[in-house]
Amino acid sequence: MSNEQQIVSASIDVDAPAEVVFAILADPRQHSRIDGSGSVRSVEGPERLSEGATFVARMRMFGAPYRITNTVVEFEADRRIAWRHFGGHRWRYLLEPLPGERTRVTEQFDYSRYTGMSRRLVEVLRFPTRNRDGIEQTLVRLKDAAEQDRG
Repeated sequence: MSNEQQIVSASIDVDAPAEVVFAILADPRQHSRIDGSGSVRSVEGPERLSEGATFVARMRMFGAPYRITNTVVEFEADRRIAWRHFGGHRWRYLLEPLPGERTRVTEQFDYSRYTGMSRRLVEVLRFPTRNRDGIEQTLVRLKDAAEQDRG
């Protein structure tokens, strides 16, 4: 399996400039506002993320609550942000400015760093499929939030 097949990705066009969209993504306290998976309960962290910053998410999956510490591993203001936790997979957002102060936002679940049994476990537990559904809903919520904040 190629690395490209281990990246779950979807995009949406937002009627707001990239800096408005990025402001939401770079503020970890807003992640529960845009989470379409239903797993993010609350997030503690700095007011604005930067490369190397950490934040803690209180989550719920399969009915069980847990906390996870994330580290920002990719950061380019108004263009790209990604974080990972101990598992090594990345949640990435790519922003592409469009004419008319619009932005194409692509969200990715990247588990290409997993090999062997770790990769198989992610796939057996259906994380790629579940995460695709969550990504699609998150993008809709992000679009709504950014368009609301634009004003």
